[in-house]
Amino acid sequence: MFSRMRLATELCCLICFCATFLATPALAQPPGPNEMPSVIQVPAEAQPSPHFDPTEATNAYLAQIPADKTARSDAYFEGGYWMVLWDFVYGVVVALLLLNLRWSARMRELAERVTRFKTVHTFVYWLQYLVLTTILAFPLTVYEDYFREHKYGLATQTFGPWLVDQLKGLGVGVALGGVLAMLLFGVVRRFQRTWWIWGAVVTMLFSIFTALVAPVYIVPIFNKVTRLDDPKIVDPILSMARANGIRAKDVYKIDASRRSTRMSANVSGFANTMRITLNDNLLRRGSPEEIQAVMGHEMGHYVMNHIYKGIMFNSIVTVLAFAYLYWGLVWALQRWGEKWQIRGVGDTAVIPLVMLLALILGFVTTPIMNTFTRTQEYEADMYGLNASRQPDGFAQAAIHLGEYRKMNPGPIEEWFFFDHPSGRNRIYAAMRWKAENLRLFTAQQ
Repeated sequence: MFSRMRLATELCCLICFCATFLATPALAQPPGPNEMPSVIQVPAEAQPSPHFDPTEATNAYLAQIPADKTARSDAYFEGGYWMVLWDFVYGVVVALLLLNLRWSARMRELAERVTRFKTVHTFVYWLQYLVLTTILAFPLTVYEDYFREHKYGLATQTFGPWLVDQLKGLGVGVALGGVLAMLLFGVVRRFQRTWWIWGAVVTMLFSIFTALVAPVYIVPIFNKVTRLDDPKIVDPILSMARANGIRAKDVYKIDASRRSTRMSANVSGFANTMRITLNDNLLRRGSPEEIQAVMGHEMGHYVMNHIYKGIMFNSIVTVLAFAYLYWGLVWALQRWGEKWQIRGVGDTAVIPLVMLLALILGFVTTPIMNTFTRTQEYEADMYGLNASRQPDGFAQAAIHLGEYRKMNPGPIEEWFFFDHPSGRNRIYAAMRWKAENLRLFTAQQ
C-alpha cells in the first residue's frame, strides 16, 4: 500500500536533483545572434529584365548568405532531427517508468485519499502527474530550450526569466489539462463502450475553445501584446487587408525579442478573436517590403480558411486517434494492467499509458502532420505573393527565417521534417511569381 510519506520522499529527491541542476551557472558569455544580413539587397540577377531567370535569381539570393551562417543554421536544424527522436525516447522512458514502478497507481491512491469525489480525484492525479513528469523531463527541457538555443545564438533570455516562463507554462498546463482530464474521465465513466467517440468530440470542442481564447487570455501570459500604431507599417497592411476582404481594424505586435532573436508573424484565434500579429524582431530588422510580404502570407491563412480547415483535419485525426487509443488501451491493459495496478480505462492511473500510446502515434505520423501544415503554408505563400506583390520582400523573409531553418534540404528530408516549405523553395516560388509578373516591375522603372 502506497503512503503519502513515500510519494513525498520520492518527489523531494527529484526536486533536490533539479535544484542542484538549477544551481548550475547560466552561460556567462552567450554567442552572438545567428543573424542573417539585416539589409538584403535585390541582386542583379533578380532585377527585372527581358532575360530574367527564376533559378538564377534564387541562386543569387542564396549567395548573399554567408557560408558560416548557412553552416550554423543547417547544424541547428539538423540537430533538431535528433531532438525529435530523443524527445520520443525520453517520453517513452518516463511513461514506462511511471507504469512499471507503479508510481502512477500510487499517485491515484494518494488522490483518492484527498476526497471521495471522482472529479477531484482526476484533477489531483493530473496535478501530481504533470509536476512529476515536468521534473523528470527537466534535464532534456533545459538543454533543448535553453542551452541549445543560446549555443546557436537564437535566445536572449537569461536563466531566471526563462525558468519563470516554464513555470507559467506549467500553470497553464495544470489548469487546461486538468479541465480536459476531468471532462474525458467523466465521459469514460458515463459511456463505457462508446467513450472513444464522445471523448473525440469533447477533445475537438475543447481544442476549438482553446484556440478561441488563446490570443486574448493565454498569449498575454507570456508576452506583452500591443496594438501597432506606426502608420508607415500599419496603413499598407490594413489597406492590403481591406483589398482582400478582411475587416481588420488593428495590427498587433508582441515583444518576442525578450525571449528570442527569431523573426515571425502569425494568425491566431478565429471568429471575433482572430488576430494578425507581428513580433518586434520582424519590425526591427525587416524591410517594409518584407513586412508586407509576411503579412500577405498571414492574411492568406485567414482568407483561405486555414484555421477552419485545420479544425476539420484535426477533427478527423482526433477521431482516428481515439479509435487507435481504444484498441491500444484494451490490448495493453489485458496484458499488463494487473502488473501496473490499473483498474481499467476509467482509472486515472492509466494516463501514462495514454501518453505512451499518443507518443507512438505522434512519432509515426510526423510526416503526415508536417505535410498537411507545409501544404497550407505553401498555399499561404502563393496567396501572400498575389496580395502583397512583394516577391523580393518574400525572398528577404525566407532568408531571415533561414537563421533557424535549413535553406536547401533534400526532397525526402523536407517531406519528413519540414512543416514549412524550405527556404530555397520559397525563394524560387517568389522569383517564379516575379518572372510571370515582370510587367508590374518594368512599368515602375
